[in-house]
Amino acid sequence: MVLGMSLATFTMVHVVISLIAIASGFVVLSGLLGSNRMAGMTALFLLTTILTNATGFLFPFEKLLPSHVIALLSLVLLAIACIALYGMKLSGAWRWIYAVTALLSLYFNVFVLVIQSFLKIPALTALAPGNPPAGPVFAVVQGVVLVFFIVVIIGAIRRFRPLVTYA
Repeated sequence: MVLGMSLATFTMVHVVISLIAIASGFVVLSGLLGSNRMAGMTALFLLTTILTNATGFLFPFEKLLPSHVIALLSLVLLAIACIALYGMKLSGAWRWIYAVTALLSLYFNVFVLVIQSFLKIPALTALAPGNPPAGPVFAVVQGVVLVFFIVVIIGAIRRFRPLVTYA
C-alpha cells in the first residue's frame, strides 16, 4: 500500500501524472519556441513534473537507485525554474535560466519514459534487453532524444522573449 492505494493503483496514478507532465511539457516547449508564456499550461507542467519526481520516492526501495538521482536532480532544476518564473518573473538572465531548467526537467522525464518503454513494451525489450536496457538501438534512441533536447533548449534560449512577464 502506498498512500492508501495498492501498489498497482499507485503505479498507474504515477504513470498518468508522468504522461500529463510530458504532454504538457511539450506544449510548454512549443510555447517557449514561440515566445508564448502559456501560464496555465506551464503551471500544469511544473506541478505534474514535481509530482512525478516526488511520487517516485514513494515506491518501495532498499537503496538509492539511478532513478532517485535523476528525480533529485530534476527537483532541484524545477525549484530553480519556479524561482525564475514566479519569484524573479523571468527578468534578465532568469529568462534563459527558466528555459534551460524547465526543459532539462522535461528531458529527464522523456529520458525515463524511453527507459521504461524499453523495459515494459515487449517489442522494445526484444530490441534492447536488460535492466537497464542496453544495445545499439537503445543508445540510438536515447541519443536522438538528447540531440533533440539540445537543439530545442538552444532554440528556446534564443527565441523565448515573452512580451509580458508574470505579475
